[in-house]
Amino acid sequence: MSPHRQFEQRRSDRERMVDEQLARRGISDPGVLYAMTSIPRELFVPVQLRDRAYDDGALPVDCRQTISQPYMVGRMTELLGLSDADRVLEIGTGTGYQTAILARIVAHVYTVEWHARLMTQTAERLRSLGINNVSYRCGDGSLGWTERGPFDGIIVTAGAPDVPRTLCEQLVDGGRLVVPIGAENEQTLVLVRRVGEGFRRENVLKCRFVRLLGAEGWGA
Repeated sequence: MSPHRQFEQRRSDRERMVDEQLARRGISDPGVLYAMTSIPRELFVPVQLRDRAYDDGALPVDCRQTISQPYMVGRMTELLGLSDADRVLEIGTGTGYQTAILARIVAHVYTVEWHARLMTQTAERLRSLGINNVSYRCGDGSLGWTERGPFDGIIVTAGAPDVPRTLCEQLVDGGRLVVPIGAENEQTLVLVRRVGEGFRRENVLKCRFVRLLGAEGWGA
């Protein structure tokens, strides 16, 4: 297949994914739908799994991690209620697909990854796509990135035992945190809103993520 024909086929796959997996399930934020139509998801999965890049499910990647189901990426992003002036903290860079979606929507993304190999690969991948509004850090994401905060939104792409208090404290007033919490084999996606010095918490849906490593996660 020629590169041009392959590109057109993949674009059709993206459009179908956005229509069938996102829009028909209630995701309506125009910025989220546009970002997920424009980012080539196949570049963020292992080469041997590229034929499955637009499947309705998570896929395994390097370092025993996963790339989240497209619906989950869209749902979590929409819950943040983002605008183009926002600064967002992402915990769990992975292969960078969620990072790229955020970077299409907001002014700047700060992303923290536990695994140095994943972080290095992702930084190179995003730069090759011309995505330059991202800052990277390798370390304990459960503790956030205090020096760059506070943030308009924080998204955690790994499951924690409970909502990390340190991350809540790094939100601006009115900011939102989206995080899966619960047991290692099943979690609940939770939306936390900061209201002054307090926090309001809402359970959204059942989910399953890899473990959040770190001091306010599952340890090392």
